Amino acid sequence: MLSHVPSCRAIESCFEAAKGEVGLDQYEVRSWTGWYRHITLAMWAYALLTVLRAAHLPPEDALKKILPPPAPSRLAAFKATRGLVCR
Repeated sequence: MLSHVPSCRAIESCFEAAKGEVGLDQYEVRSWTGWYRHITLAMWAYALLTVLRAAHLPPEDALKKILPPPAPSRLAAFKATRGLVCR
């Protein structure tokens, strides 16, 4: 399996989100041309929404200030108590 190929679950979750947000599942198929146009327009709208959301994300520095630092894992805590921390 190629590493750059997205997982099926990621693709399925994107389709579920597109169904709810841009009406991907609202078309009743009457012709191939109509279905193709509807799917193309819905996927374009979903891609546009994704790009607009990404453009409004705060920079990484701001996220570091907002989000608490991650808690050390239990394994890291175990190693630290025994002086086994690798640097």
